[in-house]
Amino acid sequence: MVTLLAIVLLGFFWGMRHATDPDHVIAVTTIVSRERTMLHAALIGALWGVGHTVTILVVGSAIILFKFTIPPRLGLSMELSVGLMLILLGVLNLTGLMRRAIEWITILRIGPGAHSHSIMGRLMIHTHDQDDESELPAQETNLGWASSTLAMRLKTLGPFHIARPLTVGIVHGLAGSAAVALLVLTTINRPSWAIGYLLVFGLGTIAGMMLITAAIALPFAYTLQHFVRLNHGLAMASGVLSLSFGLFLCYQIGFVDGLFTGHLNWTPH
Repeated sequence: MVTLLAIVLLGFFWGMRHATDPDHVIAVTTIVSRERTMLHAALIGALWGVGHTVTILVVGSAIILFKFTIPPRLGLSMELSVGLMLILLGVLNLTGLMRRAIEWITILRIGPGAHSHSIMGRLMIHTHDQDDESELPAQETNLGWASSTLAMRLKTLGPFHIARPLTVGIVHGLAGSAAVALLVLTTINRPSWAIGYLLVFGLGTIAGMMLITAAIALPFAYTLQHFVRLNHGLAMASGVLSLSFGLFLCYQIGFVDGLFTGHLNWTPH
C-alpha cells in the first residue's frame, strides 16, 4: 500500500509539473488570451489536459503492453507537430482569423437574428427581440461564451470551443507519450500499475493545466475590463511568442535533431 500510494502521489505531482513545460504554457496562453474570466480559462485548460491524457494513455499503454517501439523519424515527426501547432496558433492570433472564425461559428450556433458588436474592445454576440428590438442579455457573450453559471457555460460550450483545446492537447500528448511511457517502464515492473500511473499522471496534468490557465487568464481578463489597448498588446505578444517558439522548435527538430537532414538524433523527452 505504501508503494502504491507513493506511485499515485508521484504520478499526480509529476503530471502537474509536466503541465508547466514551456510549449504547453505557450500554447494555452495563446488560446486563453481572449478570455474574459478565469473560469473560462480553467475549462479550456481542463479540455487541453483531457486531450493530452487520452493520447498519453493510448500510446503509453501500447508501449507498455505490447513493447511498441517508436522509430526516431516518427518520434521527431510527432515532436515537429508541436512546433507546427504553435506556429498555427501564433498566426491565427496575430491575424485575428481565430477571433473571426469563433464569431462566425457562434453566430451560426445562436441562430437567425444573431449578430456581433465590438464595444470597448469586447466582442458581443446577441440577438434582438422581434417585438421591441431589445437586446437579450442571455446571448451577450465574448468569443461564444454565455451565462454566468458553470453549468450553463458547460451547456453552451460549442463544438469548436471543445475541439480547439482538445486537439492541441492531443498533439502535445503525441510528442510526450514516448518519454513518459519509457520513464514508467524503467521504474514500474507491473503493467497494470504502469498504466495506472499514466492515468494518475494525466489527472495531475489536467489539474496543473487548469491552475496554469486560470492564472494566465487573470492579467488578460483584468486588462480587458480596464485597459483594452494593453489587453490587445498582451494578446499580440502571446501570438508572437507562440510563433517564435514554434519556429525555434521546428528548426531544432528539423536541422539540429536531423529530421530534415537525415542524420537523426532523437531521445524521447
